[in-house]
Order: sequence, then structure tokens, then C-alpha cells
Amino acid sequence: MWFPGVVIFAMYIAAEILTPQKKWYIVGVYIILGIIFDLFLFLDPTGSVTYANPTIPGTDLINDNLVEDSVVYFLALIFLLSIIIFLGFGFLIRAIQTKGAIRKKFLFLSIGAFVYTTGGILDGLFSPGIILIVIRSAMIGSAALFYLGLKPT
Repeated sequence: MWFPGVVIFAMYIAAEILTPQKKWYIVGVYIILGIIFDLFLFLDPTGSVTYANPTIPGTDLINDNLVEDSVVYFLALIFLLSIIIFLGFGFLIRAIQTKGAIRKKFLFLSIGAFVYTTGGILDGLFSPGIILIVIRSAMIGSAALFYLGLKPT
């Protein structure tokens, strides 16, 4: 349920930096998509999310994934692709166009976007275990990359 909020916040920051004149058009689209995402998630939770209970109760974590034919799944794909295209490639293009400390900041933002989306995709492919800990740790690390890209010099 928090995923659309993260995407809206990320799109706001990216639009503010990359296309400030079109910021509210971009953010408005993602606010609407986020509301649709959460409505479908809350109104049809069994049609949106699937989970597997551990075979022996209390011995493992419950693993959940989005149902692949649901509206929520397709909206999540749209969100992830948007982050890759708008943040990942958008900041990468800006990094190529600039020099010095600004280039470094745009690279941090671009790498952070790629790490976050790759982690989000891989998170749905693996069941709980050591690999999922590594994937989620990388996603947490992407927050540090975003911080380094946004902090004032």
C-alpha cells in the first residue's frame, strides 16, 4: 500500500529537477494511478495479493506476491518502468550532459533508481531466504544513493 506513495514522491522530486514546468502534470497522473492502485488493493485483496503460509506454522515468514493478472500487478509494473525510464535514464542523461559535482549527484540518483527498481523486481521472484535479505539490503542502500544525490554540497 505504500508503494504508490514512494513513486509519487520520487516522481515529484524527479519532475522538479528534470522538468519543473510539467511537474504537476506528471505528479497528478501518478496520484491518480496511486489511488487506483490502493483502491484495487483494498477492495479486492485476495484478487491482488497471493501468499504462501509456512508448512509448519511459526517456522518461516509468510511470502506474499502480487497476482500476475490483477490491476495492482500491472500498475506496479507501470510504476517500476516509470522509475527506470524517468528517474534512471532521465538522471543518467543529465549526468552525461553535465560535469563536476552535479554529474556525480545525477549519477547517484540514477544508480539509486536502477538499484531500487531491480530490487523491487527481484523481490517478487525469490522466496524468503538469504538472497532476499541481500536484495532488500540493496534496496535500503538505494536510499543512501538518493540521499547522496540530493544532499546539498
